[in-house]
Amino acid sequence: MHSVSATIPFVDLSAQHQPIQDQIEQAIRGVMQRGDYILGQALAEFEQAFAAACRSQHGIGVACGTDAIALGLQACGIGEGDEVILPANTFVATLIGVLRAGATPVLVDCDAKTALIDLVAAEKAITPKTRAIVPVHLYGQMVSPTLLRNLANTYGLLIFEDAAQAHLAEREGYRAGSIGVAAAFSFYPAKNLGALGDGGMVVTNDETVAQKMRSLRNYGASRKYFHADYGTNSRLDTIQAAVLNVKLPYLTEWNLDRSQIAEQYNTRLKPLYAQGILPIQNQCGKGHVYHLYVIRARVENQDGSAACALDRETLQEKLAHQDIQTGIHYPIPCHLQPAFKNLGYRAGDFPISETLCQEILSLPMYPGLSDPQIHRIIDVLEASLTAHSALKISA
Repeated sequence: MHSVSATIPFVDLSAQHQPIQDQIEQAIRGVMQRGDYILGQALAEFEQAFAAACRSQHGIGVACGTDAIALGLQACGIGEGDEVILPANTFVATLIGVLRAGATPVLVDCDAKTALIDLVAAEKAITPKTRAIVPVHLYGQMVSPTLLRNLANTYGLLIFEDAAQAHLAEREGYRAGSIGVAAAFSFYPAKNLGALGDGGMVVTNDETVAQKMRSLRNYGASRKYFHADYGTNSRLDTIQAAVLNVKLPYLTEWNLDRSQIAEQYNTRLKPLYAQGILPIQNQCGKGHVYHLYVIRARVENQDGSAACALDRETLQEKLAHQDIQTGIHYPIPCHLQPAFKNLGYRAGDFPISETLCQEILSLPMYPGLSDPQIHRIIDVLEASLTAHSALKISA
């Protein structure tokens, strides 16, 4: 095994921020000197720059990614009486956003290989009340734009993308945020493009949606003290926008680094496929931006492939014992979360999502993760499986 002894964090933001710390501090000082903390100059600049990066015309900064979903759907005209299809295998913010918009969420299962929404299942869930579909570009990989648009066009559905984990992801000539009517992004600190706190944005090519969003995020006011909509207070802070403005030009380079790290993982993991360790499949090629690198410890023989001798929790413990931090995204699917019991779903309704939630493990992934660190992570996984096999033989 490689001798790299220091803790390997799940995410290392300091390695990303240290080279540009002077630029970040200067940007923050600029906001302080101007004193335009709310809806200030840096926000307008960042909204324009990020929307352009997403190949969209309008960007509307909000307080967080959840607000981007909830307010974005409202701005698109989605509300009470409308059914919205979304995957059971997503962070609860997607579901909360649909509920906050006043719509009825309709959950569907995911694809076993990619963990993305199963569009065949989505089509079967369409009813006369279905108004929209929310594809979640999970882990940094986009749902197929071609298949999405074909489905939406066939049934007259609005596409609202949850691109919270897919900053500058690409697939089939589309960039995340440019497929549907609008899209939601999150700038939570650990995202590919992260603020120094919470933040979010809706991007759209629809001028009417953009105007509605600007009103909804600012107390429903299209101009000061004139409240045409029942809005809220959800504005991306100017200081956070200034920080994001500094970081945006580096995003392509950081995404490329993530892609190269994923290639290293893929290469080193191949010998473990036969032992039931499989990465989530990449169908985007170089367009996958790898917000997370997720493997599966298969719990049973599926499609003729081997089951893993160790369960996910045991593998996580083995890695933790060697000072390697990991995550689980996500351990409980939305339909089994206690808060959403009233939606009427039960265990067994979405078997693929439920199985994945028992198998998945997110390995360290961030720009600057070194080859020796990657080797050490895989070495620990391999040694853990080998030791278990030897133990079984000796028994």
